Amino acid sequence: MTEIKDRETSQQPGLSRPRKLELKKTVETGQVRQSFSHGRSKMVTVEVRKKRTFAPDSGGRMSEVKAAQQAGAHAAAEAALDQTDEVQRDGSVRSLTTEEKAARARALQDAIRAEEERIVEAVPDESQPAVEVDAPEAAEPVDEPQVSVEETAAVEPETPAPADDSPAAPEEAATAAAAKAEPAKAPASPGKARGPVAEEDAEGRQRAKKAGRPDVRRLAATTLKRGEPRRRAGKLTIAEALEDGAERTRSLAAVRRAREREKQKQRERSSGEGVKVIREVVVPEMITVGELANRMAERGADVVKALMKMGVMATITQSIDADTAEVVVNEFGHNIKRVSDADVEIGLKGDVDDADALASRPPVVTVMGHVDHGKTSLLDALRKTDVAAHEAGGITQHIGAYQVTVADGAKITFIDTPGHAAFTAMRARGANVTDIVVLVVAADDGIMPQTVEAIRHAKAAGVPLIVAINKIDRPDSDTQRVRNELLQHEVLVEEVGGETLCVEVSAKEGTNLDRLVEAILLQAELMDLSANPERPGEGVVVEAKMERGRGTVATILVQRGTLRMGDIFIAGGEWGRVRGLYDASGGDIEFAVPGMPVEVLGLNGAPAAGDDVVVVDNEARAREISDFRQRKLRDAKAAATTRGTLEQMMARIQEGETKELAAVVKADVHGSVEAIVGAVEKLGTDEVKINVLHAAVGGINESDVTLARASNAIVIGFNVRANPQARELAKRDDVEIRYYSIIYDLTDDMKTILTGMLAPTLRESILGYAQIRQVFAISKVGKVAGCMVTEGVIRRGCRVRLLRDDVVIHLGDLSQLKRFKDDVREVKEGYDCGVALEHYQDIQEGDVIECFEVEEVAREL
Repeated sequence: MTEIKDRETSQQPGLSRPRKLELKKTVETGQVRQSFSHGRSKMVTVEVRKKRTFAPDSGGRMSEVKAAQQAGAHAAAEAALDQTDEVQRDGSVRSLTTEEKAARARALQDAIRAEEERIVEAVPDESQPAVEVDAPEAAEPVDEPQVSVEETAAVEPETPAPADDSPAAPEEAATAAAAKAEPAKAPASPGKARGPVAEEDAEGRQRAKKAGRPDVRRLAATTLKRGEPRRRAGKLTIAEALEDGAERTRSLAAVRRAREREKQKQRERSSGEGVKVIREVVVPEMITVGELANRMAERGADVVKALMKMGVMATITQSIDADTAEVVVNEFGHNIKRVSDADVEIGLKGDVDDADALASRPPVVTVMGHVDHGKTSLLDALRKTDVAAHEAGGITQHIGAYQVTVADGAKITFIDTPGHAAFTAMRARGANVTDIVVLVVAADDGIMPQTVEAIRHAKAAGVPLIVAINKIDRPDSDTQRVRNELLQHEVLVEEVGGETLCVEVSAKEGTNLDRLVEAILLQAELMDLSANPERPGEGVVVEAKMERGRGTVATILVQRGTLRMGDIFIAGGEWGRVRGLYDASGGDIEFAVPGMPVEVLGLNGAPAAGDDVVVVDNEARAREISDFRQRKLRDAKAAATTRGTLEQMMARIQEGETKELAAVVKADVHGSVEAIVGAVEKLGTDEVKINVLHAAVGGINESDVTLARASNAIVIGFNVRANPQARELAKRDDVEIRYYSIIYDLTDDMKTILTGMLAPTLRESILGYAQIRQVFAISKVGKVAGCMVTEGVIRRGCRVRLLRDDVVIHLGDLSQLKRFKDDVREVKEGYDCGVALEHYQDIQEGDVIECFEVEEVAREL
């Protein structure tokens, strides 16, 4: 104490050494690396707040208690708690007084009460749901009142110490033993003592015992197993944080979580939930990682980890091939079943119908023939309609399907096909879906190219043929000539000993139409046409188009089963749900039976004409089949584009650059798109051709104009128009849009454009010859030849050749042509002239000048 006083006295300011008075900082900060479980750590800023403590001195005035005095007092208090007797400097042992023992007991009780309060906060209430919270490893110090042991003894009244045989003595002994066994439970800071007085703590324990509440110390002892490390008590000081030997301990919440996990594993093992389930995993040619994980019932992260171990870096949404998927499935212990993408179509058509389930159906008749031979007029006469009068150009450019009810109640389905040369695909499609082909031949024209083509389509489809010789009302008709011309194409009618039925009709007058119907019904009866109406509907797309307000409208011919409202069906690469059914006359119906043509609404896209239509069970299967077919179409288109690019590259290397006319085609129906693309592609040659960038059904929109602008192409609209936005965009970007309603007008214009793109032919014509008689050397001009025109004419501005011994030694132009001293335009035969060659001086007497001109001649396709 004397040293401390001397030090304090020496530090007090005096008059001889004046110093500036200031308040020192009461907060010191420092950074400490705090370590957590699992190797985690972070930097923690620890603040130590200093307090200025005031106490009355011997004179009764309040004076500041220095830090050295507080440290000495707290050191004395801790020394008092650690031993019951004090060893003097001379080696003798001094017994503690009653006040000292009471002070030590109070300090121990304060520490025990602080620990009990911490345990009460850590132990959850049994009546409330347990919530696990990790205790922080380091907490910020909180200011608390600091009272020394001596001051506590001086302020509080003295209490007599209990005797050794009193009940409190064993309790104090146990408390002291606990304090020795667990020194970490004492206050960490040597200069601080926490908690209220011991009497309040003792009274609180007595009230808890009377109320029957459990002892918190026993309850805290049951929360940890024997041998487990206990959590740190008290505040984290800088000394403890910087101590190298500080041991990291797990929090109570972490211990509880570990125990819960262990119990869960034991329950799973006891109940059999942890048994590995071996599954049969169906793997197609390509599958996403997420889908593979779902089929194996495994976590997606585990599958990604397995792929990374194999060296395959793939996310959960990426696709992998079947070989990689097989390795992954085997890695997880499952059985694999590999399937092909085409397997999705297995069983789509269904089984063959039993003979008992078949019922008769109307015949499907396709009317074919050359353009303007009266096919549509014949159908109008049978249907009592006037379709032909309203067609553009007076020709049929769409394939149509109708159903006619004849006099005896029988029904016949007719398919009308175009006769123009460009609609070959439509005629072939009509022949493939039909039962009978009616070949219409005009009696005045006879057999024409498209008539021969129709015969070939009918023979390729293997369907019977009925010849209808039309326009017999014409004065120049000759039916016998038609029969003879049919013999040249191996069509033998009954009149010449064959088996093909032949009927002479007049669509305009309505002559012999009943005989034509009888011939069709007779042929259908011989064929015994039947189908099963009690199965899901199947058919073929006759035509598809886009209509405003209705969306995609497909004309479908039902071939088997019944198509009903609400059915989910596949049409080529598109799928949909039947939301509207309309018959040939536009009436709303609920179902369509075999042999009936209907218009169907509800497709999500326009299918191709000729695609198969099949009703499926659910939407998922429809989507799967649609995706597979669209993927095949994209691959085929990409492969065709690649081949075309390679062929073009080789052609350009060998023959030079090929000129192309880029075009974007939009039409009203899919059949017209198909016909236009085929017609314009046939116009191309090795030098010029039309490249169709995009062809689709529907009106011209902004995307079509944008594509045409980017590719320097023209936009072709067939029976469609551009919307206002597309028209404005085309006008702004200078994109040409051409509208057509007749296909041969379109082909003629495209042919004219390609002809203009052809390089003209250069044609050379000889004008005359002149012989050099004398050569003159003129200064600043060069050599000038005095010539005599021996043949034709020499004209200024034309090309000339210089011939020496009938060998061409120079090809160039005339720089001067003079007659005496005058410049002239031409010199005729028999006259002499002066000639100077441009950029050439090696001329001699006896050379011959040949004068010629080159003219360009336009080429045609």
